[in-house]
Amino acid sequence: MSKQKKRNRFDEKAIRQLAKIFKSLSEPMRLEILGILIRDGKTSVSAICQELGGESQPAVSHHLTQLKNAELVDYSREGKFNFYYVSAEALDGILSLFFPGHSDSNQTFDFGNLALSFRTKILNSR
Repeated sequence: MSKQKKRNRFDEKAIRQLAKIFKSLSEPMRLEILGILIRDGKTSVSAICQELGGESQPAVSHHLTQLKNAELVDYSREGKFNFYYVSAEALDGILSLFFPGHSDSNQTFDFGNLALSFRTKILNSR
């Protein structure tokens, strides 16, 4: 197989999106924020600040903006507060790049000493 064919396994748009995601995750504070959102679900900026030991609201908002620009998180506004959550669409997109056919309802991927199992929810559209 030629180098050109190997290089084009993923389309360019997907590669650019993944690079943006991984660049966003290269900041330890963003990884910590993402972990909070994965664990706690929809969370206010002030609650994230408290969870991080009193980190300033502008700093946390900056990191959330970077995660949003990478399409990893989204938010909803309730009154004067923004509540952030992990974007299911973004995670689905990442999984589809690395694991074609991942949308089957139950999947397990074996990585030697690690097995990743997950279930895809089938949502009814009304």
